Amino acid sequence: MKYLIEDGKPILGATLDGDFTNFAIFSKNATKVTIEIYENSNDTKPIFNYQLNEMYNKTGDIWHVKIKGIGHGSIYGWKVDGPYDMEHGHRFDSNKLLLDPYGRSVVKVSKDPIYKSVVVDDQYDWEGVLRPKIPMKDTIIYEMHVRLFTKSDTSGVVFNGTLKGVLEKLDHLKKLGVTTLELLPVYDFNVDSNDNINPLTGERLYDVWGYNPNNFFAVAKHYTNAIEEGDEVVCFKDFVKAVHKAGMEVILDVVYNHTGEGNERGPTLNFKGIDNQIYYMLSPYDKKYYSNYSGTGNTFNCNHPVVKQLILDSLRYWVTEMRVDGFRFDLASILGRDSNGQWIGEYSMLTDIAKDPILADTKLISESWDAGGGYHLGEMPAGFAEWNGKYRDTIRNFLNGGINTISDLATCITGSPNLFKGEGRGPLDSINFITAHDGFTMWDLFSYNNKHNLANGEDNRDGTNDNISNNYGAEGETDNKDIIAIRKKQVKNAITLLMISQGVPMIVMGDEFCRTQKGNNNPYCQDNEISWVDWKRKDEFGDIYDYFCKIINFRKEHPSLRREKFLSQDSKGGITWHGVEADYPDWAYYSRTIAFMLHNNMKDGFKDDQDIYVAINGYEEPLTFMLPDTDYGRWYRVVDTGRDWPDDFLDKPKIIEDNKYKVDSYSILICVSI
Repeated sequence: MKYLIEDGKPILGATLDGDFTNFAIFSKNATKVTIEIYENSNDTKPIFNYQLNEMYNKTGDIWHVKIKGIGHGSIYGWKVDGPYDMEHGHRFDSNKLLLDPYGRSVVKVSKDPIYKSVVVDDQYDWEGVLRPKIPMKDTIIYEMHVRLFTKSDTSGVVFNGTLKGVLEKLDHLKKLGVTTLELLPVYDFNVDSNDNINPLTGERLYDVWGYNPNNFFAVAKHYTNAIEEGDEVVCFKDFVKAVHKAGMEVILDVVYNHTGEGNERGPTLNFKGIDNQIYYMLSPYDKKYYSNYSGTGNTFNCNHPVVKQLILDSLRYWVTEMRVDGFRFDLASILGRDSNGQWIGEYSMLTDIAKDPILADTKLISESWDAGGGYHLGEMPAGFAEWNGKYRDTIRNFLNGGINTISDLATCITGSPNLFKGEGRGPLDSINFITAHDGFTMWDLFSYNNKHNLANGEDNRDGTNDNISNNYGAEGETDNKDIIAIRKKQVKNAITLLMISQGVPMIVMGDEFCRTQKGNNNPYCQDNEISWVDWKRKDEFGDIYDYFCKIINFRKEHPSLRREKFLSQDSKGGITWHGVEADYPDWAYYSRTIAFMLHNNMKDGFKDDQDIYVAINGYEEPLTFMLPDTDYGRWYRVVDTGRDWPDDFLDKPKIIEDNKYKVDSYSILICVSI
């Protein structure tokens, strides 16, 4: 076939234009750029290649060409030549076939690995389905991994381990009451990049979580049911449309702080071969090596203008073309570092993201730390909510027997004003969580004193040692009914504290029915029963699932739990603190108890809510609490986590006699005024 060539335009990526496709790629330091077209993805030789002419096919630092006869599903790649000069950070190699950084689809053709890009037609019929645009105050996030959520045969779905499999579980998620699905990375990545072996079984391990992206525009094809090249884009759009139809949102866990090319020993897939010293932070001592603020071998040079534009274009693509509802930024502190690794905060691309006219209308969530010691929780620009790691640690400390926790617990319950009281910020900037994908599940948090990561092939060195956990008498699973009972009680306490705290709650897949990872707190490489959600536990722990559903719904029913501004410390629509005696909170160093009352706000739109009273007993013995007076009727018990199902959450609240109530050890009481 004879291809018609035109000069093209400096529009990055592969863009369909009638019978033509316009191709463009950035490289400042390249001396020669060639595009190769392949008939089939596995072909080793192209059916057509064209060396771009610097006079006609280059504008500034963008190389471009327009080719007739190339359409959706066509396979292509770039070869970029230039200096191989480690002293100046250049790694050009004309023999390497490179991915298009703006490519919409990726195909892997070798375990070496060798990748190629795919031309994609972005046209799609959204059938008038719009984003739900759920207010942040009403948001309840469910963090999940597409494959692990339904990969187990116990899931009972037809399309195990895929986006379609998730859709088969939407009824479960809607009943649970979550509003927003936060997907662990869905960008294309190499599952075979992990060379470790499981020493317990001899089986090879994989990159399962996907935190090493090859491309920031392409969907991981193995999460879909796509057959033809490029059709995974349609599969993803089908998924988003279905979730939106169900009234729920999709946000993506995105990784822009590093790539799957790794350190100096890693493969050259795209950025290393296109312009290494621009795309990466290099060691100031020897540019052969990479700065490693990500802990994975390399660090993306996020605040270089070209790299910044790439990231912004990627985010806008996912919003405008894929119609996702927001992003959680992995190791977001790196996005606030300049090319020398210095924190520049509000002067970084973080502010560009927060103020972008397209992105500012989405949910933006940061993980406000990195592996290079950059811990900036509470320092993100206005417009970002933040994973509140201090909330996680405080709740774990309190529940599992820590001392000097009551003051910190009260601060967390009120939305962490110590962190988020700056200009333009508020309690909804706190993403409250107790468990996340990395670390123990909620059940394991109360079942293990130590991590058990030998199966990861790293001699149990990986994963945090600071789990703030408690096994309550037996390490791991047990038949002891008393231990099981206290673990269940603590799971109920954890989700209760999460749902009655100001801020935005996040739970993790499977916690609603006590998912276990057998004590592995870093199963990033386990594509097996360790990581797969075991849906049989939904039957085994149906009482916990029912409690989760009810306490989440309780939060939804009470605006007082979802304030947009910090609570005043008074009885005029704010919060008052109590102890076993009304009006006498115990703030002592060794205290293990606190109570509080949320007062019906008659001025600021909360007049239809009730007064809410919460008593928290972290002691090993029961305590009798005297409840404060309420101006709105009598106190009625709704929740007592010390009781067994179904008496732990009452559909018909019971009156509290004499304004006093005995709260069992390790238990929480919630009352409302009626």
